[in-house]
Amino acid sequence: MTNTALDRNAIAETDRRIRSHIRTTPVIEIDGADVGLAPGPLLLKLEHLQHSGSFKARGAFAGLLEAPVPAAGVVAASGGNHGAAVAYAAQRLGVPATVFVPAVSSPAKIARIEGYGARLVVGGERYDDARIASEAHAASTGAATLHAYDQFSTLRGQGTLGLELEGQRPDITTLLVAVGGGGLIGGLAAWYRGRIRLVAVEPETAPTLHMALAAGHPVDAPAGGIAADSLAPRRVGTLMFPLARDHVASSVLVPDDAIAEAQRQLWQACRLAVEPGGATALAALISGAYRPARDEKVAVLVCGANITMLP
Repeated sequence: MTNTALDRNAIAETDRRIRSHIRTTPVIEIDGADVGLAPGPLLLKLEHLQHSGSFKARGAFAGLLEAPVPAAGVVAASGGNHGAAVAYAAQRLGVPATVFVPAVSSPAKIARIEGYGARLVVGGERYDDARIASEAHAASTGAATLHAYDQFSTLRGQGTLGLELEGQRPDITTLLVAVGGGGLIGGLAAWYRGRIRLVAVEPETAPTLHMALAAGHPVDAPAGGIAADSLAPRRVGTLMFPLARDHVASSVLVPDDAIAEAQRQLWQACRLAVEPGGATALAALISGAYRPARDEKVAVLVCGANITMLP
């Protein structure tokens, strides 16, 4: 496998490398009426139960296990979840880690990063401020950078979620996925390659991929809203964009109140405590931003659980 490979074979090889370090997360089937939708089966892939509280552990282990780690360890910039995943993976593998997060990062995520023993640096208002600081740290120390979404190893790691989900439920025709920088949906697109309908879901306040698809290339977008600590980078990754352009069937935007309602419904119906970013994919159905046809077998990816308390 080359360092730039992003095909199904490369994802399968990454899965073999990281499999002993990650959880196989469950898929449950509920009635749509349980979460305020029309009656009918709805699948939830519970990736918020992954180590460190989000799917990000897959990409973190992929990056750490692909190549030797320098003595200076690794460095990551994150809104919170990627940082927690890198800190967790580094702790498990005995590697030094430094994580830069912006001030908007939630206390729950900051506590996780510190709890896993990483060196934490908080500064700046948004993810890009943390990214710039992390790049300066890498340049001065020789630490290896583990990018949250714009790195081949990260995309391959997130793609293992698609491999796992297809093995669990090969009948799925449509998968709703929350999007921030695009590492998750990029990895899923690399795995599925158009064999199912991938629906990108973003907050109206952070339409990063939506604007990139409209422009034909990554562009700067607004970065705010209820899910700003996980779904609000300035722009999507350059590596994932061709995959999204070619294999994402549709891109929809949801208001913050629909995200908050999706959080409440997941708690009330299933006792699933998830963060705003983790509930954003379901918000597409709750808001009506995505209306599946009758013959679609729909799954919603519940991707993050690092929350202090429910609203």
